[in-house]
Amino acid sequence: MIASIKGTISLKSTTALTVEVQGIGYQVWVPLSSYYRLPEEKEQVSLHIHTHVREDAIQLFGFLSTREKALFLLLLGVSGVGPKLAINILSGIDIHDLICALSEGQVKTLRAIPGVGPKMAGRLALELKEKVGQIELDGFRPVTAESEGESAVRNDAFSALVNLGYHRGDVKRALDKISFDGDGLSSTEDLIKEGLKSLAKV
Repeated sequence: MIASIKGTISLKSTTALTVEVQGIGYQVWVPLSSYYRLPEEKEQVSLHIHTHVREDAIQLFGFLSTREKALFLLLLGVSGVGPKLAINILSGIDIHDLICALSEGQVKTLRAIPGVGPKMAGRLALELKEKVGQIELDGFRPVTAESEGESAVRNDAFSALVNLGYHRGDVKRALDKISFDGDGLSSTEDLIKEGLKSLAKV
């Protein structure tokens, strides 16, 4: 099984990319959570890979972080969730918000993800509520009252910056670069100001 790939992006789209390794091009399906942080074409990329084997095909699913891959594998463990739906879920909601929604059983939030119906949302909340707490990779902290408040502030800042006309992908990347605790940020206004500074450099 292929566990990781490091090579040059020869072709990139919002759903998949071709990574060339020593003259061989591998098609890798990626969620939007990874796509927005990918390097440009002709640049190097390193991806964590899940190899999905079917009777008629072998598919590669790639992720920039171990946290995304861990979530993907958790989703695959739910009855009725295949690789395409798992990728769709990771593409339809911010990773941090997905972890919060699962850990707190927020069925309404899960139902808002494109492709997730009421029954599937309930199943995800029921089966993954306890399991998702095990994901503490890439600096992610388990959901607490403090981290929940942080998420609310980030969401408010995100909405405000998008409403100002900035592209959603650019806003997400800008906010991801900001250390909430390290910079002493405590309010939506503080985060918006820092976000604007970062966006001005784009």
